[in-house]
Amino acid sequence: MTNPYLAWVRECEAWLARGRGMPLGGIPVPFRSGDDPAAGVALIFSPHPDDECIIGALPLRLAREAGMAVTNIAVTLGSKKERRDGRWSELQDACKFLGWPVQSAAPNGMEKISPKGRAEDPGNWRKAVGTIRGILEQHQPGVIIFPHEGDWNPSHVGTHHLVMEALAGMPVSYSCVIVETEFWAAMATPNVILECGADDVAELVAATSFHVGEVRRNPYHLTLPAWMQDNVRRGGELVGGAGGAVPDFAFCTLYRVRGWKQGALSSTVPAGSVVAVGTSMRDWLAEVRKALGV
Repeated sequence: MTNPYLAWVRECEAWLARGRGMPLGGIPVPFRSGDDPAAGVALIFSPHPDDECIIGALPLRLAREAGMAVTNIAVTLGSKKERRDGRWSELQDACKFLGWPVQSAAPNGMEKISPKGRAEDPGNWRKAVGTIRGILEQHQPGVIIFPHEGDWNPSHVGTHHLVMEALAGMPVSYSCVIVETEFWAAMATPNVILECGADDVAELVAATSFHVGEVRRNPYHLTLPAWMQDNVRRGGELVGGAGGAVPDFAFCTLYRVRGWKQGALSSTVPAGSVVAVGTSMRDWLAEVRKALGV
C-alpha cells in the first residue's frame, strides 16, 4: 500500500522550493489607513533587525484593527559591524512595508546588550537602561512588546532585562500592558494564543524578506508559516490546558501578557486567552487592561 502522506510531504518540499524563487524585498507598500490617536501607542523593543517581523502578529493586528500607533525600537543592529549600515537600511524598508516608524535606540545600535555585558560593563549597562527609560518617557506607550527572559539568544535575554530595568525607573504613576515574545526559546507559560490570518502571515513573511542580507544566508522567512503552525500545536495545550481542544487555527503566535503598575509587575492575564481572527482587537485590549488594572 502506498503511503498516502508521501505526496503531501513532497508538496511541502515543493512549497519550500517555490519560496526560494520569490522576491526578497522590493514589494510595493500597501495602502495603510491612519492611526487612531485615542487608541494609544505600542512600542516593540527588537533585539535585532527582523525580530519586529517574526513576532509581529500582535502589533500588526493592534495597528490594523485597533488603530494603535506602533513604533519599532531597534535595540541593536547586530554583532557584525560591517553589516550594521545594511541592516539599518533593510530594517527601515521592512518597517515601511508594515507601516511602522522605526527608531534606533542608539547610533549604530546599542552595544553589549547581553547578560555578559550587563555583568562585565555596568557603566555601559546603566547608560543603556537610562536611554530606554528616556524612550518610554518620550512615547508613553500603553503596550510594550519585548522578548521573555529565557529567549536563549544573549541579545534577546539582554533586551528583556534592559526593558524591565528601564520600567523599574519610571514614575510610579506609569502603567502599561507588557507583552513578552518568544522565538529562539519557547516560553513555559504563555497565556495568549493569537490567531494569524493568511493575509497577516503573508504580510509578515513579505516584511521579513526585506532583511535581504539575512534571509539570503538563512531563508527563515520561508519557514515562518510553519513556525506559526507549530505554535498552534504547542499553544493549544499550553494556553488552553493539557488535553484540551486545540483551536481550529492554521497559524498563531504565542505571547505572555502581564501588567505593569506602581513600579512593579501587577498581574497576569489569565491563561486561556484565545484571540481568533475576527475578534475586536480594540475590545480585547480594553478587556486586558481591565483585567490587569492598567
